[in-house]
Amino acid sequence: MQRTRVKDILASEHAGPALLKGWVRTRRDSKDFSFLELNDGSCLANVQVLVDHTPELLPLLERLNTGAACAVAGEVVASPAAGQKWEVRASALTVFGEADPETYPLQKKRHSDEFLRTIAHLRPRTNKYGAMLRVRSEMALAVHSFFHGRGFAHIHAPILTGSDCEGAGEMFRVSNLEAATATALSPAEREAQEFFGRPANLTVSGQLEAEMLALALGDVYTFGPTFRAENSNTPKHAAEFWMVEPEMAFADLTDDMDLAEALVCALVRHALAHCAEDLSLFGNFVDKTLMTTLTGILDQPFVRLPHAEAIRVLQASGRSFEFPVHAGSDLQTEHERFLCEEHFKRPVIVYNYPKEIKAFYMRLNDDKATVAAMDLLVPRIGELVGGSQREERLDVLQGRMTEAGLPAEPYWWYLDSRRYGSAPHAGFGLGFERLLMLVTGIANIRDVIPFPRTPRNLEF
Repeated sequence: MQRTRVKDILASEHAGPALLKGWVRTRRDSKDFSFLELNDGSCLANVQVLVDHTPELLPLLERLNTGAACAVAGEVVASPAAGQKWEVRASALTVFGEADPETYPLQKKRHSDEFLRTIAHLRPRTNKYGAMLRVRSEMALAVHSFFHGRGFAHIHAPILTGSDCEGAGEMFRVSNLEAATATALSPAEREAQEFFGRPANLTVSGQLEAEMLALALGDVYTFGPTFRAENSNTPKHAAEFWMVEPEMAFADLTDDMDLAEALVCALVRHALAHCAEDLSLFGNFVDKTLMTTLTGILDQPFVRLPHAEAIRVLQASGRSFEFPVHAGSDLQTEHERFLCEEHFKRPVIVYNYPKEIKAFYMRLNDDKATVAAMDLLVPRIGELVGGSQREERLDVLQGRMTEAGLPAEPYWWYLDSRRYGSAPHAGFGLGFERLLMLVTGIANIRDVIPFPRTPRNLEF
């Protein structure tokens, strides 16, 4: 018989035979029968299984404690219990894997997030993290659906790179050489012995490569892992995380802001439509304001204002910020959240930042003081999207690289794209884990990725 999923049983309109495979959440024993609560990960709810204490079933039943994996063959029947339509009457059991009740760490009680991070290999079996992973899967599908519907080509950017996209130097170097060997060599000797014949790093962004393909295919996007060697332990930062990075040819900053707003709204709308059961868990137990926040994002267009105006709003607020603001300052999380949570009470797109605080590839505006950059800010998170119109003029780009102290040689191929058929283009990066924090209400990035990589933490 084909396997029957829990979500299919709970949504069924008809009784009938079923073969259910999953994990025991609880077992309750009576004199002549027992109830198993079984979950297979397909949905938040469990299905109740009634097992009679027959000579054939009882020895197997006694091996099934919380956490054990099993198969149940039986009949789906109407349940007399309140709150559930169906239950399964077992006729056969198979025990795949037992779970010692003395040592299995996930018992029927609420565990702290801090404890669950220490058992990240088991925490997906909890209601919260199972729900988060289903939402994560659904949001990934929504990303691909959004861009496919708009004619974007999905491209694959390399994970290993010889270029620093951000110009900040916070990169993980990758080498085939043992550390002791590498440190004993001169820079020239080490480079000669490196696998690639030059220094290699894990990518911090697929943007530069996406630009090359956008200048051939038109509209493209990449969706993959990125890595930053930033020694930060904030709830918003991880060393390994996923980015959604679209790039559009023949596009300017307005096009970029339009696309970012449309994407965020589409993803929130998809979550509300397709993840209702899991979002209800987060709304009830993680963030009571979650549904209000999500529906509020869709209520009206996002605010758009220049960076200089955002600074004036912050200075006039009367608030005492930990990080004081001035004309040339970047926005910190406290400033971003004030703008979208307290002042405007909706998402905000800040654009035209001072050139000194943004990357070399962002297009210099006519005022020579600002660049055509934008950040999309949302409640509880702050910056969700960062993007810009790219500098398509070769001479201006070379000047910006010189100002940033970047050597031209590693970027020869990037500069070539400005020599041959250069065109206006724009794009952005959306932090996928930050999106998940937004739609689930989970406050720490470590809890929206299966196996978080953060400073001093590389378990599992």
